[in-house]
Amino acid sequence: MKRILSIDGGGIKGMFPATFLAELEASVDRPLWEYFDLITGTSTGGIIAIGLAMGVPASTIRDLYEEKGPEIFGQERSGLKGAWDRKVAQARWLSWGPKHQSDILHDQLVSILGEQKIGHAKTRLMIPAFHGKTRQVYIFKTPHHERFQTDFNVLASDAAMATAAAPTFFREFITTQDVGLVDGGLWANNPTGVAVAEGIGTLKWKPDEIKVLSVGCLEDVEEMPKATGAIRFAQKMSGFFMAGQSYGSLGIAHILTGHVGGSDHKAIYRVNQMVPAGNYGLDNTARIADLKDRAMVEARNQKPDLQKAFFTEPAERFEPIYEVAA
Repeated sequence: MKRILSIDGGGIKGMFPATFLAELEASVDRPLWEYFDLITGTSTGGIIAIGLAMGVPASTIRDLYEEKGPEIFGQERSGLKGAWDRKVAQARWLSWGPKHQSDILHDQLVSILGEQKIGHAKTRLMIPAFHGKTRQVYIFKTPHHERFQTDFNVLASDAAMATAAAPTFFREFITTQDVGLVDGGLWANNPTGVAVAEGIGTLKWKPDEIKVLSVGCLEDVEEMPKATGAIRFAQKMSGFFMAGQSYGSLGIAHILTGHVGGSDHKAIYRVNQMVPAGNYGLDNTARIADLKDRAMVEARNQKPDLQKAFFTEPAERFEPIYEVAA
């Protein structure tokens, strides 16, 4: 059996998968990464995926969201000064630049990832980003194939910043290799299908041997209006786009693994919750406690089935083809 962990993007809503995974890790005998042959994540999910693959405890990642989320998204300040700063950020977001400063996020990522590089990952890793200048997809990968000769020397914090550089929220991130990248959520906010394709196409895993734990960042319950104006629809477009991409990605994963209607084979284990539209924004840190609450209940409900499917024994040891120079 080959096991994949896939984590969606969703800004501060990453508190949901971070807490869910921390609860799973607390109930098993080993670090979470030891149970998976491949970990992938996009945007906030990419941050979680990289942290886990580098050996950071899931509880530490959860605490980062809970304790530093308000600071990262500029909402920790109170009083008149805080209110003014938020109004300025909103005006900047609507007109001339990114809503939030990237430096705080970068400092927090370095605090848990240090100087580790992609090649230090303890399991296979895939992190989607996007190269805006050429409009090409850009996926950071561990050296799990002989063709992957470059990314293993990239700083893990660089990959995390790149995949999380959501346009309008954060500026484009320039890596130490002078490559400008933005959020992988532009094309793979839910990277489940991409990961399954990597397993089958690149790693030559048998489709019926793959199991995927796919963790979302909540989904708004909202119907697309039959007709609407451009401005009104633009405000909702990202939500509809992410939902459509997610269902497409999951559909691809189901077909590739044979987990389709009429089959007894279960390969895709999707963990997510439907929530009232507008209750959980990408940078609404006032909802951190609610996100944690939801994740704790979800973990309690899911643990029995997931333990049988994913956590009975560790995955085979990952042997990278290329190694980071000492």
